[in-house]
Amino acid sequence: MSESRILNAALRGKIMSASDAAAFIKPGDNVGISGFTGSGHPKFVTQALADRIAAATARGENYRVGLLTGASTAPEADGALAKVNGISFRTPYQSDPDCRNHVNAGDCGYVDAHLSHSGQNTAWGHYGKLDVALIEVVAILEDGRLIPSTSVGNNQTYLDVAERVILEVNTAQDMLLEGMHDIYTVGLPPNRKPIPIVAASDRVGEPYLRVDPRKVVAVVETDCADRDTKFTPPDENSKRIAGHILEFLGHEVKKGRIPANLLPLQSGVGNVANAVMIGLNESSYENLTAYTEVLQDGMLDLIRSGKFTCVSSTAVSFSAETTVDFKKNLAEYRKRIILRPQEVSNHPEVIRRLGTISMNGMLEADIYGNVNSTHVLGSKMMNGIGGSGDFARNAYLSIFMTPSVAKNGALSCFVPMVSHVDHTEHDVQVLVSEHGLADLRGLAPRQRAKLIIEKCADPKFRPALTDYLARAEKGANGLHTPHLLGEAYDWHLRALRGESM
Repeated sequence: MSESRILNAALRGKIMSASDAAAFIKPGDNVGISGFTGSGHPKFVTQALADRIAAATARGENYRVGLLTGASTAPEADGALAKVNGISFRTPYQSDPDCRNHVNAGDCGYVDAHLSHSGQNTAWGHYGKLDVALIEVVAILEDGRLIPSTSVGNNQTYLDVAERVILEVNTAQDMLLEGMHDIYTVGLPPNRKPIPIVAASDRVGEPYLRVDPRKVVAVVETDCADRDTKFTPPDENSKRIAGHILEFLGHEVKKGRIPANLLPLQSGVGNVANAVMIGLNESSYENLTAYTEVLQDGMLDLIRSGKFTCVSSTAVSFSAETTVDFKKNLAEYRKRIILRPQEVSNHPEVIRRLGTISMNGMLEADIYGNVNSTHVLGSKMMNGIGGSGDFARNAYLSIFMTPSVAKNGALSCFVPMVSHVDHTEHDVQVLVSEHGLADLRGLAPRQRAKLIIEKCADPKFRPALTDYLARAEKGANGLHTPHLLGEAYDWHLRALRGESM
């Protein structure tokens, strides 16, 4: 590999192998790594660290680390370390199967934090001292500035806070990424600065990360692509959900509550989200914008077609086919894409000011509109809350969507009471399934319940939900939000026994 990507003389003198760099990470260290939804994560040092941990474990030594990221990473990072049970603590979001298994087995402590909060929690020391920052970059300039990679996440915070820094310079990432980023530091109270973003296209920072070169202990050259995100074509249920959302947005435009080019869009990752983007691409909407946390295939299609004038995000996450197109046309795409720190991309101040339309998936909702997006049957962590809470509480429109049933129809995604609450009824304005859309704005709890059952629940489960509500209205100790506490979780108990809800 060429040294042309490492232009700072002092840091060029710290080039070493991934194995030698991993030796700077000690047992018990907290390590903050780059990476957000499978992009911009370290590729080599984490695997070398996993090898060191496996060898130490074979010798009977206890060698585990705390792992802090932007969000989910990839097999080379979370995956490699989880396979050797090398992670003792994890935050703020994960999606690796081995990591999830260790979390649910109780041998990996997991703090499921809002993404906009995780940087300041690190800076304040709530997760303990940050010993090492391990950050992928595209290049190191002569003056030591760093060209960020395909995600920003918490990278600047980790570079600022960590005692030691390891940089992976990845030549597989295109140099044309330079200039796409907008690194703005909010700061901590009492010196926190306002974020002067009044449109998704505003740039308020600089396009580079900065690091104190005295803290850099190793520079590792890599040449490895990001993880491909596998998107399957939207199924019929996803298309129906997307259709309900697009019809609703059209209604809101006609009512004059949102402009003809909508408001900045935020969309979670997944097939339903991509189905909404496909629908927008086929619609008459023009001059759309996005203020979101992940730019995925559907949004890039909208940039390509000219529908999107700007997408602000903290990361890109593409399928293999879309990655090829992204790299081929990066000179054009970079004019309409801005990648920011997640403390800015997910910041309540900006989300509220811009009036975003937030669309996120969920595991289940109850008849009053409380949403569970993280826990399976109350106790088992799936992935984490991610940025959905940042947007749901502060968006102009907060939409949650899911197919009405799971497990081949055995489980209802609409239940009397959710087994875990991530988003309360106060933060949930619209619920959508393939059967319909429930606009909950301005409705009292019992009105919400009847509408959710009518519009969103699967016909197979509607009679039981209707019966539960009717009996609760007669037998509860109050009629504001009537529940039968003795049976509110019977649906989940049946599921735990392997029965249909």
